[in-house]
Amino acid sequence: MTVAGKHRSPDIDETPEAPAAVRPPKQRFGPAARTYVGVAVILVWGLAPFYWMVVTAFRDVAHTFDTTPWPTFVTLDNFREALATDKGNDFLGAIVNSLIIGAVTTLVALLLGVFTAYALARLEFRGKYVVTGVVLAASMFPGVALVTPLFQLFGDIGWIGQYQALIIPNISFVLPLTIYTLTSFMSDMPWELEEAARVDGATRAQAFRLVILPLAAPALFTTAILAFIATWNEFMLASQLSTKATEPVTVAIARFTGTDAYSQPYTAIMAAGTLVTIPLVIMVLLFQRRIVSGLTAGGVKS
Repeated sequence: MTVAGKHRSPDIDETPEAPAAVRPPKQRFGPAARTYVGVAVILVWGLAPFYWMVVTAFRDVAHTFDTTPWPTFVTLDNFREALATDKGNDFLGAIVNSLIIGAVTTLVALLLGVFTAYALARLEFRGKYVVTGVVLAASMFPGVALVTPLFQLFGDIGWIGQYQALIIPNISFVLPLTIYTLTSFMSDMPWELEEAARVDGATRAQAFRLVILPLAAPALFTTAILAFIATWNEFMLASQLSTKATEPVTVAIARFTGTDAYSQPYTAIMAAGTLVTIPLVIMVLLFQRRIVSGLTAGGVKS
């Protein structure tokens, strides 16, 4: 058969061949196994002390040093002893003190930190990087070096044993964390929204309140949780600057006494530690998505 004056060979099939199916690369089991093993090791390393504290908290005092890795000789007497006041302990009062100190510290740190972070991220002024360096230096300063001067200062002005002696140092500890977390978030915030609000007639304060703060809510939420947990767990300064009327839970647990001066109520201490720790664990588990989103929101540019 002739096509355009040329002979086509009957043995040549000009039908295009279908492309070979692309097989996805096989996933190697080795890297995945190493990942899961690493995660398991980290979980065991982090949760084993907490698990043992809970197990000991529910164990009868006569079997305090039993090494069985699961709950045995279960009792609730340790929690009753931790909450009792007949031995001079006021654990519930200490919880209230910790709530007051943590709430006030968190609110003040957020109030100061959000304005400072906005200025560092949005405004250009002389000495901006010096301020950033001072904040970083303050976060690196060892807290133990402040115990003696703070004790001397607050003793001279009569603040020992009062809430402000515990709140002000805690603010100085959590404020650098607050500033850096919020600055990182606000640096990558779409400032066109604020500029659009300014064009529409809003003042800088109105744009900050109506546009910036709602956008920064995840970072504010994350910073508040981290600041509260850091304040809740502080012990060193609180042990020196508080009295029995204002001591937080960390100091109250350390002052638990046994039947005599030579015995330690380990099970009661573990029960008190469980009562203090479990609410924080529940709070982190409930709000972990917000915490992660707040910490990583400013880390990737769109």
